[in-house]
Amino acid sequence: MNFVVSLNDSIKADEVVELYTANGWSAANKPSELMSALRNSHSLATARIDDRLVGLANAISDGYLVVYFPHMLVHPDVYRRGIGRALMEAMLNRYRSFHQLMLTADGDVLHFYEAMGFVRAGRTVPMWIYAGTDHQQGHSA
Repeated sequence: MNFVVSLNDSIKADEVVELYTANGWSAANKPSELMSALRNSHSLATARIDDRLVGLANAISDGYLVVYFPHMLVHPDVYRRGIGRALMEAMLNRYRSFHQLMLTADGDVLHFYEAMGFVRAGRTVPMWIYAGTDHQQGHSA
């Protein structure tokens, strides 16, 4: 199964909502806001198989020093086929010269991000005010 990763793709609401819904992410419940957020990201990487959106990753950045990767999703139908790795590699390549690359990882994916070169951020603790319920303690999407 071949997939194509792009940093120049366009996305449609129905395919994005389907991907987020398949992963149980609550952002799917706010499609207008989700699409605006993704389209206005500093970067957006997509993965497609035969024109079907099967993964995406986005970045928020100041454009020079700091980048944050808020979303990285792969459709459950195609897990463990290298798509997530290819998406993250595209993003890491895009931001390789930056001083600080950050993300927040749920426990289930820590090993994936560690294999990509990420390490725990010293003694920092991620904190948020979050309107969703999909990342509660004991449950990750």
